[in-house]
Amino acid sequence: MSSEKHDTPAWEQRFRAARVSLPDWADDAPDRSLYVSNATGSYQVYAWDRAAGTHRQVTDRPHGTTDAALSPDGAWVWWFDDTDGDEFGVWRRQPFEGGPDQEAVPGLAPSYEAGLALGRDGTVVVGRSTDEAGTTLHLLRPGAAEPVEVYRHAEYGSVGDLSHDGTLLAIEHTEHGDAMHSAIRVVRTGRESPGSEAGGGSTVAELDEVTGREQPLGLACLGFAPVPGDSRLLVAHQRHDRWEPMLWDPLTGVETELALRTADGRPLPGDVSAQWRPGAGALLIEHEFEARSELFSYDLADGTLTRLETPRGTVAGATARPDGTVEFLWSSAAEPSVVRSTAGTVVLRAPGAVPPGSVPVEDVWVDGPGGRVHALVQRPAGEGPFPTVFEVHGGPTHHDSDSFAAGPAAWLDHGFAVVRVNYRGSTGYGQAWTDALRERVGLIELEDIGAVRAWAVASGLADPARLVLSGGSWGGYLTLLGLGTQPDAWSLGLAAVPVADYLTAYGDEMEALKSLDRTLFGGTPEEVPERWRASSPLTHVANVRVPLYLSAGLNDPRCPIRQIENYVARLVELGVPHEVYRYDAGHGSLVVDERIKQQRLEIDFVRRHLG
Repeated sequence: MSSEKHDTPAWEQRFRAARVSLPDWADDAPDRSLYVSNATGSYQVYAWDRAAGTHRQVTDRPHGTTDAALSPDGAWVWWFDDTDGDEFGVWRRQPFEGGPDQEAVPGLAPSYEAGLALGRDGTVVVGRSTDEAGTTLHLLRPGAAEPVEVYRHAEYGSVGDLSHDGTLLAIEHTEHGDAMHSAIRVVRTGRESPGSEAGGGSTVAELDEVTGREQPLGLACLGFAPVPGDSRLLVAHQRHDRWEPMLWDPLTGVETELALRTADGRPLPGDVSAQWRPGAGALLIEHEFEARSELFSYDLADGTLTRLETPRGTVAGATARPDGTVEFLWSSAAEPSVVRSTAGTVVLRAPGAVPPGSVPVEDVWVDGPGGRVHALVQRPAGEGPFPTVFEVHGGPTHHDSDSFAAGPAAWLDHGFAVVRVNYRGSTGYGQAWTDALRERVGLIELEDIGAVRAWAVASGLADPARLVLSGGSWGGYLTLLGLGTQPDAWSLGLAAVPVADYLTAYGDEMEALKSLDRTLFGGTPEEVPERWRASSPLTHVANVRVPLYLSAGLNDPRCPIRQIENYVARLVELGVPHEVYRYDAGHGSLVVDERIKQQRLEIDFVRRHLG
């Protein structure tokens, strides 16, 4: 072991340890794969030729790159080129073997991403989102000089998928105005009859479970069948208070809900997603329930559901290979992530040493005002009560899971207990739990966090005089709102890339988030101003009584810098102790040294103010 490694604290080793994402592979060239890794100190895209055993770094941008795709024939690597993390840019492509980058679809101005579909015949569909035009989808046919616009709407939408023969395009859209529940439209691309009246953009079929319904239901496109002549589309639906897969043939209108039941006849609880297995005779099922996940294979012919062996923890992604095996990215709170195979092997391991493990999570259930709240708890060595960090997840439609994370592990190393709460609005606990986040935005989540806080103190886990409320993105927003609406509950606050002044944020944020916010609040700031004011941290800033640390990306399109500066200005006026760290990136950083710096600044701030 080198002296440098020996001198590096365990928490920093976890941040520095190289990681790899789940490899994607080309549909028609499965030996050609693509993944993302931080092996060079920032997250970049890599091409992996499995047959040759070679790995090649595709991108090398100072602020990192994570959005990439392989063409079905494996000939091209597509990657999204923005400016310093602002998420506003264009697609570029590079030969798989290496070579100069080129603009992938000439003629399209920079925009926010709204999906990408690459067809087997060379057809390309690019989704774009801008403040001026809303959502537009553009189709580039093989040999064409310029793309043609096939979809436009002011509300947010995105590319779903192209059928195997390239004649059908699935579009997810929210034309009905509910950004939390998408509809699906299938249109013709015009490939089957160029120049005819049934050309690109003409509607074939529509699935809409929002319009005209008292209880809106969401839909999500999971992909067309990966075989010739099969027009079935795999769709996720919410007809039974949770996400489940079904088959829909837009050409015939036939819908087939799937009865996914365990060997003893019980339906799978929690949310269920799926993807096609090669050949389209079976599905790979991904099941999420109570902060953990597992995999199954479902035979479409006889309805058999077979569990695939995975360790207890979280599967952060899986893919079914042509040889029948399944590769998956797995971790737990105690064990770092690794890409495994159902064949019993490690598929891809990052270079360098494996990072130190951490403390397993305990499951805690607490009665809250809207039902039982699930929290994940990690305890440091020793006897409590402990100084405790409530690490609040972002999203808000997300959830904390039993998975490895360097941030919580760092607090544990410094003697803090860590509590993570899957408040109302989180996914994985049914549609009603997720959809509870309406109108009283932020305040509902904080009721659940407050209930878990009361349990943590009463149980002897947490020292009430040393409670830190912390989070990033939506978690940063809840941190600021919590300090202002629960001023006696917390000792310190740590807010990374937060919403701080909601009205200003709405004016500056990317269009997709404007649409989501209108749905959450039930209208614009002009239409329901009292709701926006009640849920804005700036409204309650005068109640903040404890020291506060904020960090913000100068190029952040999701939680823009101006609204954070407005909040900081009020802290200055009020004389609230605070520190602000501004960095040159977007909604978080893809650079390892920057992430370590931010974690160190938070730890130092807490140690100085808590003693």
